[in-house]
Amino acid sequence: MSLYEEVKVHGYEEFCKAVSDRKGKDIFAYFSGDKDADGNSWCPDCVKAEPIVRGEISHLPEGSVFIYCQVGQRDYWKNPNNDFKKTLKLSGVPTLLRYGTPQKLVEEECFKANLVRMMFTED
Repeated sequence: MSLYEEVKVHGYEEFCKAVSDRKGKDIFAYFSGDKDADGNSWCPDCVKAEPIVRGEISHLPEGSVFIYCQVGQRDYWKNPNNDFKKTLKLSGVPTLLRYGTPQKLVEEECFKANLVRMMFTED
């Protein structure tokens, strides 16, 4: 059994429900562009970052939650009024954040394994 729980969600409402259902837990969220039926994302940076983030996932704190959230199709994401940008203040994908804290890695920062590990291991 792994030391953390992984949850896969699609869209803002599912993300909010996943967070609400796990209130009080240490939550890390990774936001990525939607994938097609073949598992390919429209977001090239997301494709590049995902194996790096997944490579560091074993460093997640025990009892924590890792939420993998697909933000939608490219046209939805590009809308400046989408819920992710308006409410969560996301500026780009991929984004890895520690929910409820200012800790956030955006776009190319997610390519750096040492930064991802630091987010997973530091309080």
